[in-house]
Amino acid sequence: MLRFIPVSLLAIGCAQLSDKQPALLAQTNAQTTLSAANASANNPDSADYYISLVRGFVDTTFGDHLNGSILVARKGQVLYEKYAGFSNPRRPEDSITANTPFHLASVSKTFTGMAVLKLWEQGKLNIDDPVSHYLPNFPCAGVTVKMLLNHRSGIPKYDHYMGSLGWNRRKIMNNQDVLDFLITNRKKIPVGRPDRGFSYSNTNYALLALIIEKVSGQFYGDYLKHTFFDSLGMRDSYVFTRADSARSLPSFYYSGRPYAFDYLDMVYGDKNIYSTVRDLLKWDQALHNGLFKQSTLDAAYSPYSFEKPGTHNYGLGWRMYVLKNGKKLVYHNGWWHGNRTAFYRLLDEDVTIIALCNNDAKSIYTVKEMADYFGDYMQRTDGDGYADNRVARTVRKKSSKKQMIAKAKTKSYKKRSTTTSYAGKAARTTKTTSKSGKK
Repeated sequence: MLRFIPVSLLAIGCAQLSDKQPALLAQTNAQTTLSAANASANNPDSADYYISLVRGFVDTTFGDHLNGSILVARKGQVLYEKYAGFSNPRRPEDSITANTPFHLASVSKTFTGMAVLKLWEQGKLNIDDPVSHYLPNFPCAGVTVKMLLNHRSGIPKYDHYMGSLGWNRRKIMNNQDVLDFLITNRKKIPVGRPDRGFSYSNTNYALLALIIEKVSGQFYGDYLKHTFFDSLGMRDSYVFTRADSARSLPSFYYSGRPYAFDYLDMVYGDKNIYSTVRDLLKWDQALHNGLFKQSTLDAAYSPYSFEKPGTHNYGLGWRMYVLKNGKKLVYHNGWWHGNRTAFYRLLDEDVTIIALCNNDAKSIYTVKEMADYFGDYMQRTDGDGYADNRVARTVRKKSSKKQMIAKAKTKSYKKRSTTTSYAGKAARTTKTTSKSGKK
């Protein structure tokens, strides 16, 4: 009997161990899965790594205050997208979705610029031709199509001078009106010397839209639809006309007060394209993948203004940061009424960062900071170069909505532009400012 006791105890012990095996295996598998997930989230080559960084930035920067759309993609694949808020920020109905088109404001200039370059590529126009070759009676000698594209024409913003020089504000103007007014009032308008320096002007792109119509024989909106939107599957993109009044997304001050439609709102080329973040990603990828010749893209993405040292510059329809380390961030921002838009393209990494809103939220422009998650775009403040420390403001103190509204009320809303503050330098060309609510 004593001889069998050890054997019995061994058998019982094995049975007990066998009973515990499933639980032990399950625990081990869970730990392995968690470890794999953590490894993926900390691996700079994994999508999970970037998704974690982007989500953290968006959550801490916007919180519950986003009324718009955000999308971040890498190599054409969406890493992160968010749609929040409502068509009217004050009414919890008509939720913003992936198919909600926003007024792109000056991001529209990227389409106008590339439309002109497509006609140039096809041999239908020459960007070095004088503007008068395409627009008879154009009154500014020496101004070429290229100078309109890179904002070196010297012509100030129509939205600055037309209201002050006698335009009837009760009459909605169009692009032809912009040209005719320039012709009639040339001596009153402080036009600078052509190609003397960079001076951002919406007039340039309103005139470029007319050139597109002259050369193509089509309405600007039809040309973009047939040349870009339809072929690229941009089904939610269009150029605004009166027929779109019922479906177009309205815009609001940050306080929630709506912007009224005014006499400047029908001019296109400088603005008035509506689109979504997903459609803009299609636009970005088409530019990467053969829609244009490389020589055309090189011309579009080259800087043309060097009067002042610095990183800011402008190509042909594109803004850019030309950095000391050799990197170039190609982008365009927009601002018209309560529509604020940001479209950033990291060409080296094939990364796209897009943010759109209709409630005048300046925080939209901070998405640029995420560029340092993907490459060294010299925005980090910590200086150590590690990816998980690249954007110091990922963890930031969030102001309450009431605080932000109170702060906004202390500032004047009498001036509005289709551009960011960098473009405001163009205002120096004229001392007159319209009372229409833009600058």
